[in-house]
Amino acid sequence: MGEKNRTRVVEFIFLGFSGIPNSHIYLFLPFLTIYLVTVLGNLMIFTLIQLDPSLRTPMYYFLSHLSSLDICLSSVTVPKILVNFLRQKQTITYNQCLAQVFFLLTFSGTEGAMLAVMAYDRYAAICKPLHYSRLMSPTVCTILALATWIWGALDSALHTALSTTLSFCGVNQIPHILCDVPPLLKIACNSAHFNDSVIHISSFLVGGGPFFFIILSYVFILSSILKIRSANTKRKAFSTCASHLTVVIIYFGNGMLNYNRPSAGYSLEIDTLVSTMFCIIPPMVNPLIYSLRNKDVREAFWKVLESQTKAKHHNTMN
Repeated sequence: MGEKNRTRVVEFIFLGFSGIPNSHIYLFLPFLTIYLVTVLGNLMIFTLIQLDPSLRTPMYYFLSHLSSLDICLSSVTVPKILVNFLRQKQTITYNQCLAQVFFLLTFSGTEGAMLAVMAYDRYAAICKPLHYSRLMSPTVCTILALATWIWGALDSALHTALSTTLSFCGVNQIPHILCDVPPLLKIACNSAHFNDSVIHISSFLVGGGPFFFIILSYVFILSSILKIRSANTKRKAFSTCASHLTVVIIYFGNGMLNYNRPSAGYSLEIDTLVSTMFCIIPPMVNPLIYSLRNKDVREAFWKVLESQTKAKHHNTMN
């Protein structure tokens, strides 16, 4: 009976901003702007790292992965949201919904782990400078990057598999504008207590694990920085950590709001907006933070721009 009821739903209807008259008119442009800024900003960071030899270090290697993750995370949700804003009925098929859940959780889980790896890189650079080349060798960097992707994919596979056990008994209206595990649990007609427990346990391990590792890393980093006598060196050490810390606070802050806030007490529109921010805000602001606060990235941008201008001028002259 449960299987029969579950397969009866072949399409979901999103209700996220249904309480706002003509919401698609007012929201399409802001979401499109956010998406374009996200893709172009992260693509710029990724391209600069590939083109400028001075940025081919472990820190920027992981930053290039972070930029790729941000593009992927945003692209999993925003294009579908934009398409639905242009349609009278905002829908997604059952299979597309599960695919969106899988990739959303894969990229978000991988990003949290990647931020932890970046914290370890800063720890090795500041606390173990004499052993840095060994601790962060190209082989180690490749293994760490691969491990973060596997970490996110395994967690996502677990949640997606559990989502396939949910029955919806013909109910196909999701109180959201994208597919995620919490909105699906809200409309499931069979017991979702186990799934809900797994979310909180996973949130503590997959989200909390990297976060506590980052905190521990920065305890050692701060202790080492305070022992530095040179004010200039101390300032430079703080500067290399500032961008990463800002990204960590924004990412994990939004993640906690999305997966650990009370299930009641918000209007549908506010609840949708808060959880959607997790998918669109960190990917958009990360390249802005790293480009505005990072001197190396700014210098690489002007260097690449200057070289491209000279090459264009040379080709025109010829």
